[in-house]
Amino acid sequence: MTYETRETLPENSQAIKSKVVKMLTDRSISPTQQRLKIGMVLFNKNQHLSADQVLEMVNTGGNIASKATVYNTLGLFARKGLIREVIVDSTKVFYDSNTQPHHHFYNIDSGTLHDVAADQLQISCLPVPPDASEIKDVDVIIRIQQKTA
Repeated sequence: MTYETRETLPENSQAIKSKVVKMLTDRSISPTQQRLKIGMVLFNKNQHLSADQVLEMVNTGGNIASKATVYNTLGLFARKGLIREVIVDSTKVFYDSNTQPHHHFYNIDSGTLHDVAADQLQISCLPVPPDASEIKDVDVIIRIQQKTA
């Protein structure tokens, strides 16, 4: 999914706001104004956004949210299962609004993530986890780049 910084919330923003309020309250998260704005950006559609992209989108149109508020809210949403953190490398973290099981293509050239349906990838063997632990899930990131001539 690609991201453009000039994106705005759709015409039906009241419907999205209602959806976000329900999502937050269902997870015992207080729906503050800033959390609602962040949620409206994230849950507008399935997408992969960095914290800086979320911050920029939330602060469009005169809204003011601090970087700390955005990071803290994204962390809270991830802990509560509303979004997935996709850690591409130590410097690139995306927040994925699609929490269904799936994997990703990461385009090294463009810096974008694209969903790969879970049924498009078969993992035939996983290692036995260490004692007193179990496998929770598996996230696969397939790094791609443009072919060179």
